[in-house]
Formats: sequence, C-alpha cells, structure tokens
Amino acid sequence: MRLDDKVAIITAAGGPMGATVARRFAAEGARLVLNDISGNRLAGTQAALEAADADVAALRGDVCEWAEAKALYELAIERHGRVDVLINIVGGMKGELEVPLGEMDAARWDETLRLNMHGTLALTRLAADGMKARGGGAMVNLSSVVYAGGPNQADYAAGKAAVAAFTRSMAGALAPEIRVNAIMPGLIQTSVLERSGAEKIDAWIEATPLGKLGRPEDIANAALFLASDEAGHITGQFLYVSGGLLPSL
Repeated sequence: MRLDDKVAIITAAGGPMGATVARRFAAEGARLVLNDISGNRLAGTQAALEAADADVAALRGDVCEWAEAKALYELAIERHGRVDVLINIVGGMKGELEVPLGEMDAARWDETLRLNMHGTLALTRLAADGMKARGGGAMVNLSSVVYAGGPNQADYAAGKAAVAAFTRSMAGALAPEIRVNAIMPGLIQTSVLERSGAEKIDAWIEATPLGKLGRPEDIANAALFLASDEAGHITGQFLYVSGGLLPSL
C-alpha cells in the first residue's frame, strides 16, 4: 500500500474534502490523526473510518489557534511517536463568497487570512523539526486557482496566494528532508456550492475546459500522490486539480 504505516495529520477532516482524503489515506494503510472545528462532523468521520478498521485518532479544535494546533500535533506524537505526512486543508472564507472592495472591512480581511494561513503555519512549524530529524516527510497544502486574483475575492485570493508563497518558501527551507507541495483546486463539489447561485456555478463550469465540477475524490487522489513515495522527486510544486481551469482575472 502506498502509505503503509505512515502517520498522517489531516485538518478539516469533518468536511467533504477532508473526510474523503482521510478515507483514501486509510485505504492505503495510513494511520490517521484527524482534526475539525466541528465535533459532530469529526465524530462522523471517525466513526465511519473505525467501522472500516482504520487506525484513527481525532481531536476537535481550531488549528488556527496555536495551542489547539499544538494539542493535535502532540496527540500524533503521543499515539505514534512521529508524523510522516501533514495535509493542511483548513481554509476558505466565512460569509459571502464575494465581497466588493467598498464593502471589505478589516475584520473580514483579517479573518480570511487567519483562516487560510494560521493553522498551516502552526502545524508546519510543529511538524518540521521531527520530520527533518527522521530524514523524511511530506506536506501538502490546499491553495486555489484563485490565488492569482479574483474579482470581489481579494481577501480569499490573498489568503490562497499566501498559502502558495508559503509552500514555495517551505519547499526550499525544509529540503532535502521534507517535500512541500500545494494543490490548486477549481470549484469542488463541497458545501461551498450552497453559498453559490446556480448562475455562478454554471459560469464556472463553462469556463472549465473539462466542463464539470471537481469532486472531493479528485483532491484526495492528488493528495495521496503528493504524500506518497511516487512523488519522491517533487517539491515546491502547484498541482492544479481544476479541470483545466487556470488562474485568470
């Protein structure tokens, strides 16, 4: 199996994307340490995985808070003694998906950047020393095709651009022991669609060369590849899982 006996931390594992990544990793032999800010969603993911005989530990918390990220990392160390793979999925934005500049306030801006970067920064810092000491590890961050800019999405684009820049920075800083890559999704069939009108979704599909929305399974397959030894000579890269849609204004 491609992740046999590897210990993987996965954040936002209660949501459709994170839960699907967790299932894919478990099927490939990973030992899982999961997080989500929603205790109910996290418990559902954990129960489903345990029913399939997966090795899984879970801790509810907001990894954008340093102490809660540290508690998650310490759970992995307490249970397994190491972390081999870190999948940083926590991100997105709260409230409206698009906010014009004239309606953007400091609170919205700060919260979006916090949501997209603080947990990724905290867990990367926590996991890096142990991975380097053991001589290996893989980190995968979730950015977006919007990282290059999107109308009325200045905060979200800036947050995802920060993830992209951080990925490249850490790929250089943590080499050669640790590989750090990012996935750049297009629009994926998750709860975000509930906040998008049919007209916007149709426009997105029309702009996508493959003419369809992505699925959480598409993200899980990409994360599995980047976390596995099959990607052993890949670091500092952006893998677009977007149906051919590339950054644009």
